[in-house]
Amino acid sequence: MEPKSSSLAPLPEENQDQDRVQSDHAPTTAPSAFSSKPIRPPTQTSSQKYSPLDWKGYFDQEDDVCIPDTNDVFHIYTAGKEGPVVFCLHGGGYSGLSFAISSRLIKEKARVVAMDMRGHGKSSTENEIDMSIETLCNDVLAVLKTMYGDSPPAIVLVGHSMGGSVAVHVAAKKTLRSLAGLVVVDVVEGTAMASLMHMQKILSNRMQYFSTLEKAIEWNVRGGSLRNIESARISIPGTLKYDDSKQCYCHRARLQETEQYWRGWYEGLSEKFLSSPVAKLLLLAGTDRLDRDLTIGQMQGKFQMVVVRHTGHAIQEDVPEEFASLVLNFIARNRIGPYGVEIPGIRRPSQPHG
Repeated sequence: MEPKSSSLAPLPEENQDQDRVQSDHAPTTAPSAFSSKPIRPPTQTSSQKYSPLDWKGYFDQEDDVCIPDTNDVFHIYTAGKEGPVVFCLHGGGYSGLSFAISSRLIKEKARVVAMDMRGHGKSSTENEIDMSIETLCNDVLAVLKTMYGDSPPAIVLVGHSMGGSVAVHVAAKKTLRSLAGLVVVDVVEGTAMASLMHMQKILSNRMQYFSTLEKAIEWNVRGGSLRNIESARISIPGTLKYDDSKQCYCHRARLQETEQYWRGWYEGLSEKFLSSPVAKLLLLAGTDRLDRDLTIGQMQGKFQMVVVRHTGHAIQEDVPEEFASLVLNFIARNRIGPYGVEIPGIRRPSQPHG
């Protein structure tokens, strides 16, 4: 995807001598405002502009959560030391690194855990293809149980796309007693169900193999799937794996083999979202994504909705500063503290302190 050399204008110094010769024979005319060529700043090469960035500048640490009595190991990235836990679930084909830049900002006032879902990132499970909504929900609950035992802190579930569906289903189960908030990022039942018929074609039409990580990052940015180069440089390497037989990088998640589970991700999603018994925030990249049930629910004040401008589907990557601000404002507005919703003047003696 390198720009063609023929489309680049010559640098001033390349034609310096030629211009001097021509000026000796040129008629004297009034100078034009467009006649002088501006000095170009030094440009980055493609490999520099799209070089991968390390997660360490954004999260505090990474860890593996081994689920007892199974061979499943889920990779997590964490940040922050105080406040409620913002537990982030990425979309299909993404990874926990999708929340890297926003985590750097959220961790000032809350803790962040970003998980690589089954079949994604650095997580390793016995069945990488079983992405049924039930299995994905159980994965999240198992990670939370393994991390926090029977006394988890206040949890704010944040889910993007497929991860948003998982967050809603986990909330609807009503088994996570410390759940204090639900943030769903750009997924709505109506538009999601309508797009399923096109999904296989979209997956098969995308670039499948990349010679370098830089090429993969460049392809995602130039193709428009991600609009923030910094975020792409962090997150895209986590969505790929190196294929030794082909001597190149390919997509880590085998989404094309999971079609049987897609309807289950989104069917009945609006009803489950509206019935979740916690504070709710829906972030959308466009108002056209709202379906009938959610429109009515929003008019009835059942949840907070924000339409985020100038962004694509991955709101948390394209505008991470605004995303982080919206999440923190949601936590503050609903008075979600480290042990749950805080009512002024009332302590929770049943909760552990310290």
